[in-house]
Amino acid sequence: MTRCSRSRGSLLTRRAVFVPLALAALARPGRAAAPPLRLQGSTTFNSELMAEHKGAIEAAAGVRLGVVPNKSSLGLIALCDDEADLAMISTRLANEMEVVRQARPSLPTGRLQEFEVARTRAALIVHPGNPLTSVSAAGLRRILLGTAVNWREFGGPDLPIRIVAVRAGGGVVATVEAAMLGAGHHVAAPDQVRVQNGPQVVRVVEQEPGALGITQVKLTVGRGVRELGTPAALEQVLLLVSLGDPTPPMLAVINGCRTVASAAGMR
Repeated sequence: MTRCSRSRGSLLTRRAVFVPLALAALARPGRAAAPPLRLQGSTTFNSELMAEHKGAIEAAAGVRLGVVPNKSSLGLIALCDDEADLAMISTRLANEMEVVRQARPSLPTGRLQEFEVARTRAALIVHPGNPLTSVSAAGLRRILLGTAVNWREFGGPDLPIRIVAVRAGGGVVATVEAAMLGAGHHVAAPDQVRVQNGPQVVRVVEQEPGALGITQVKLTVGRGVRELGTPAALEQVLLLVSLGDPTPPMLAVINGCRTVASAAGMR
């Protein structure tokens, strides 16, 4: 056999070996697209950041996201149950712990770590037919605790006050309770309407002349409700929560949310 024929045969052999190896490498799991990072929790977090800016956050983080909006407490429970990689919450972690521990006492809540990414504002809203424009801090405290039950006590119409809010575990209500009532105290008014989510709060207040709704300010834009003035702004924090130390992809999402929120004027 000549040197030329031996070289040609060696080349064909190398090609025959290389092609299957290359195909095998392409078939390895590491070559497949990584699954989306799972976020679950606050509808306020979702409407403020994810609904409008999810694509920008994914681009900034270099991570695909799967988002399930429900409630802050449900996001924390899903995180502890390994059904989410990060929980979205819209109040300080400490404000949600009572609800989570009551629902699931065995969860490893001591391992939870919170990361603030943005700030927004909660709102107290009334029916447009209610002439009151504001109520003092002491008055609001009495309303929320149920010791003041009629709007006429504040110069308003002779109507019973009906608190309208989401069910236990929502970040907006937890924020208002912490700001107006203090740690460990909860809305205790006797005539309450509890609904599933923030948009439902707005719809009820639009129809109920005696309502006082607790919701996120963004949901009130362009709706038939009016914001009631409060002594101080009801600032609300938006946070991502990890179970233990966040992984590099989780940190990338946290920082991506911060970057996008800052660009949108939310920090």
